[in-house]
Amino acid sequence: MDSGGAGSNGSCYYSLLGLRKNASSSDIRTAYRKLALKWHPDRWAKDPSAAGEAKKRFQRIQEAYSVLSDKGKRAMYDAGLFDPLDEDDQDFSDFMQEMLVMMDNVKNEVETGYARGSAEDARGNCERL
Repeated sequence: MDSGGAGSNGSCYYSLLGLRKNASSSDIRTAYRKLALKWHPDRWAKDPSAAGEAKKRFQRIQEAYSVLSDKGKRAMYDAGLFDPLDEDDQDFSDFMQEMLVMMDNVKNEVETGYARGSAEDARGNCERL
């Protein structure tokens, strides 16, 4: 799978929801709701010829939302490591999600540590003057 990731139908989840890769969680939720309302199978029940296509689209929209709305799954998807069809890789997916969370925690600690260290260094420099 390429870096942008692809859904089970070969299309990019971002494209499917009409989003850019840097979309916020609010943007993802809004796009999902709009498309889910448009393609909900109950809305197309009166037209049997279109009902099948609506059901397929609705399922793809739900799949895209379930991945992009989950921070861990989205990070794996963006890295090209998420495959919703590969059930054998569930343990690997769990491991990668844990690793991504740990890396994010370390990143936040380092950023906080640098900010705190800089303030302490600044106070120390002022005291010396």
